[in-house]
Amino acid sequence: MNAFLKIITDFYLAEFFILGLGFIGLMIAIERIKSLFFDQSIKVDQFASQVRGLVLSDQIEEAITYCDANRHSPVAHIIKSVVERADRDEESMRKSLEISFSEVLPKLTKRLGYLAMIANVSTLIGLLGTIIGLIMSFQAVAFAEAAEKSVLLSQGISTAMNTTALGLTVAIPIMILYAILHAKQNAILNQCSEYSSKILDLLSSRVYRLSENKKNQAA
Repeated sequence: MNAFLKIITDFYLAEFFILGLGFIGLMIAIERIKSLFFDQSIKVDQFASQVRGLVLSDQIEEAITYCDANRHSPVAHIIKSVVERADRDEESMRKSLEISFSEVLPKLTKRLGYLAMIANVSTLIGLLGTIIGLIMSFQAVAFAEAAEKSVLLSQGISTAMNTTALGLTVAIPIMILYAILHAKQNAILNQCSEYSSKILDLLSSRVYRLSENKKNQAA
């Protein structure tokens, strides 16, 4: 056991593992920032207003084309799936909405949970490295001369605490990035739910209006 602990301390394995986790977390954060903040950067209010205007004008094909032109946006993807079934009943449109939402959800949430895990594991590894360092320091002090004990103990504790400090240095920024990205993810999901529901309600009213017109013409 002591040999294993010595390998960890002598080769700085805990520190390298924490730095590796930090690098992985940074790469995930950069990819998620690009996906959530830049790849989907459309003005949702303006987009939804344009689709609404096209639907009210019965320009369904134009609305589908406009959604397709912005298909990189999850809001556009979901609304397109609903508008494509504008000639069907409300139940069909609602099922399409649910299916498209289930397609978008994994793309928005993928790998985000790893950031929280990396932050927690980095902190725990830092704590583990500190405990191992303290164990090795106390063992070294046990066989040292009385005059050297205090110096060796203070140096050992100082070195051991560096691992915890490194773990926290990695964990804190990762947790901040996770909080920001999680909030952005939820905001996009809320937009998808809000605007798709409004379009669904608009199309349902359109279907009802067309149905009533047919009845009146038949009468």
